[in-house]
Amino acid sequence: QVQPVESGGGLVQAGGSLRLSCAASRGTFRWYAMGWFRQAPGKEREFVAAISWSGGDTYYADSVQGRFTIFRDNVKNTVYLQMNNLKPEDTAVYCCAARDLQRPSYKAYDYHYWGQGTQVTVSS
Repeated sequence: QVQPVESGGGLVQAGGSLRLSCAASRGTFRWYAMGWFRQAPGKEREFVAAISWSGGDTYYADSVQGRFTIFRDNVKNTVYLQMNNLKPEDTAVYCCAARDLQRPSYKAYDYHYWGQGTQVTVSS
């Protein structure tokens, strides 16, 4: 089993950037596909990005395509979400999740282990 722990959230102005990190406090992500999801107040959780265990395959939500980049460092046992050109509508709690398979998914129920999340707030 693995336990994801997110960090890197904060307050940023529109147009700014943040990099979120997801580290394993227990176990290793080496053989897991990983995903980022977010949930804004009063809204359902939504898919943001996902990456295969090797890093060779990535998926993005249309709303973040071209602005966000997911990548991983399996030596450091960490997955990252680089967020550029942030918009107020990106404000949410961002959660990292691990899937006990190599292939990524955009479906939340495909993931087995979840972190607590980190708050991202984008001011206009």
